[in-house]
Amino acid sequence: MVPPNLPLLLLLMFASTINAQTLFPHEICATTGNFTANSTYQTTLTTLLSSISTTNSLSLTYGFFNASAAVSSASQTIYVIGSCHGDLTAESCRACLDGSASDIRSHCPLQKGAVLYSENCTVRYSNASIFHTVTTDPEYWLSNVNNVTSPDTYNAALGTLLDGLRGEAAGGGSLRKYATGNTSAGFDTIYAMTQCTPDLTEQQCSDCLVTIIAKLTACCVGKIGVRIMAPSCQFRYETNDRFFDPVGEPLPMPSPPPGGKSNSTKTVIIAVATSASAVLVIGVVILLIVQMKKKRPRQKVEGEVVDEISTEESLQFDFGTIRAATDNFSNSKKLGQGGFGAVYMGQLSNQQKIAVKRLSQNSGQGEIEFKNEVMLLARLQHRNLVRLLGFCMDGVERLLIYEFVPNSSLDQFIFDPLKRGNLDWDRRHKIIMGVARGLLYLHEDSRLRIIHRDLKASNILLDSDMNPKISDFGMARLFELDQTQAETNRIVGTYGYMAPEYAIAGKFSVKSDVFSFGVLVLEIVSGQRNNLFQVGDNTEVLISYVWKNWREGTMSNIIDPCITFGSSAEIARCVHIGLLCVQANVANRPTMASVLLMLNSHTVTLQVPLQPAFFMHSGSEFDMSSAQDYSSRVSDIDRSRSKSNQFSKNEASVTEPYPR
Repeated sequence: MVPPNLPLLLLLMFASTINAQTLFPHEICATTGNFTANSTYQTTLTTLLSSISTTNSLSLTYGFFNASAAVSSASQTIYVIGSCHGDLTAESCRACLDGSASDIRSHCPLQKGAVLYSENCTVRYSNASIFHTVTTDPEYWLSNVNNVTSPDTYNAALGTLLDGLRGEAAGGGSLRKYATGNTSAGFDTIYAMTQCTPDLTEQQCSDCLVTIIAKLTACCVGKIGVRIMAPSCQFRYETNDRFFDPVGEPLPMPSPPPGGKSNSTKTVIIAVATSASAVLVIGVVILLIVQMKKKRPRQKVEGEVVDEISTEESLQFDFGTIRAATDNFSNSKKLGQGGFGAVYMGQLSNQQKIAVKRLSQNSGQGEIEFKNEVMLLARLQHRNLVRLLGFCMDGVERLLIYEFVPNSSLDQFIFDPLKRGNLDWDRRHKIIMGVARGLLYLHEDSRLRIIHRDLKASNILLDSDMNPKISDFGMARLFELDQTQAETNRIVGTYGYMAPEYAIAGKFSVKSDVFSFGVLVLEIVSGQRNNLFQVGDNTEVLISYVWKNWREGTMSNIIDPCITFGSSAEIARCVHIGLLCVQANVANRPTMASVLLMLNSHTVTLQVPLQPAFFMHSGSEFDMSSAQDYSSRVSDIDRSRSKSNQFSKNEASVTEPYPR
């Protein structure tokens, strides 16, 4: 016999499973303005939404619809975006979007903006442009009422899975940004999906997913299933339930060359034979070039450099133009001097200000650094990376032309007893966040995987709004997509910022940059360089000083006295994150994706750090348990530092860029 209250019990259980939120469709109508019923505006919107069912757009085949139309009577434009899950077929997607378009008209009849979430698609419209724009609000979330049994194991596996899927989705093309995968967590299997609307750039998609994944901790951390949807992106995971299918419409393969269908067997044989011959010829040529380069002086290799950076020819400046812009490299225009050479301020004929890095003709390894920076920066675009405008090669002259960043470098502020007062906590926190975003772009979100290898305060430039820009890529190394670690026979970089595994054994990875970032964070919070300084009768090193005070709960000893206002919890959290980044064990350091997540969300639980690398117990005695032969391996590093700047004796190798 069925208990009379069973239907009610089932309803309550179901409601609690989704945290009392409504099921699909779920509409959110904008409150920014309404239009009049039966107006031209309404007619235009209805026509635009109805066009989903009749469009033959290629993008709809891959789950995306976008259109716009002008409202003649109102001098406005209406924009519509619809996106389907990547595993839907074209017809299923069309049906879902068409139904959602009908629902959004009935649920938000007179609003000028709205978003409607359905089980398999999302439709939104606005009277402001929403194309190529990241929108993470309003979000809609659902979660399972049940909790995971082993939170630490589960959350670690989930975080790694979502990190990987975020990068995979962001790296998708202009037709689809969608990724699915699974991983084991103890006896359970986690299935997950990430997706962005494909009108977003790779960076925008990654930023969108980082933002909404961070919201997980605010609503439903520790649940066995969660789904968070935003207008521009979404993610979902379930435990032991594969909720996605293979993609309905695979992305098209590159078109074959004309005539590819005739004489196919002969074509294959010819292609194989030609490729083998080409490989042999190229191998011989490379050997000859290597031998010739060993015998030729530097000024005779200009042709080789031009060949290697020929793809950036459009960026080449005339030497006379740069000489005029810098008043013939006048000392009055000189901004600084480094191991690479001098940096000058200049102004082009169109009044654009530039910074010119002039390669020293006495620099033995400068040629390699020059090629490295041109080849890397010409392919990178991010608001937290210094922008390369071009280069110049004329005889023995090698010049790099950058955007002019007016506020010099970070070290000129945080280590200056007067200027450090201009950096309140909000500005310091903004700098930390900007550097983190720039590093995440280098490590995961650009089409190249790049290890900077010389991240330090003097390589962080500040624009007019004190936004940070990572600079100096002469030491950077490129990784293949699936490469996680590399080795070098010669250690390069700056003492104090180098991870122990790199300083000791020449092994470097993204975690090497994470270590440098951690040092930088501690410097920004404390206002102290990461070298020996006097505290009372003791000689301290910043990392060990911060660790001891953090462990003893004396945070006030760590914080720069110039920071008079700011959230103490936020400052302490940054110190905590900095200590996690400088762990001796590579595996204990977070990735930059995790760092950004921890910085963005104060509800993410932080691991308890262990004793950091190169810990100083007292006086000048280092704990070298992880670096016993450290002193014998740093002899190649220039430990000298000037009072106004830091320069390192650097050497780099060039590898070919691999697209991501």
